Amino acid sequence: MQTAQTVDAYIAQYPEAVQVVLESVRKTIREAAPHAQERISYGIPTYFDGENLIHFGATKKHIGLYPSSSGVTAFADRLTDYATSRGAIQFPFNKPIPYALIREITLFRVQEAAAHQVALSHRK
Repeated sequence: MQTAQTVDAYIAQYPEAVQVVLESVRKTIREAAPHAQERISYGIPTYFDGENLIHFGATKKHIGLYPSSSGVTAFADRLTDYATSRGAIQFPFNKPIPYALIREITLFRVQEAAAHQVALSHRK
């Protein structure tokens, strides 16, 4: 895969069945973070609002969601059915993608980023 310059180009690189899932993840994140800027960072779709909120990408067997380590930790009790690491969650294609959970994680990151911005503004 080539490094895409836009989220549309990133999604277009994949087979149609994967594109459908990627578009659904994209829509879920955009609805939960409507003010976030959509961009490509680290070669994958990224949503930025004062800081990187969340990233996602596809591999052969799963969708990777990257909500930072805090996003994984905050939802650890609800992620026991998925492979996780410090800042990543793997949603396998052979199971239903938990869009409602992706929405909640995104909302958590939006609130967390807003709190970071408030804390930074008070330091000035």
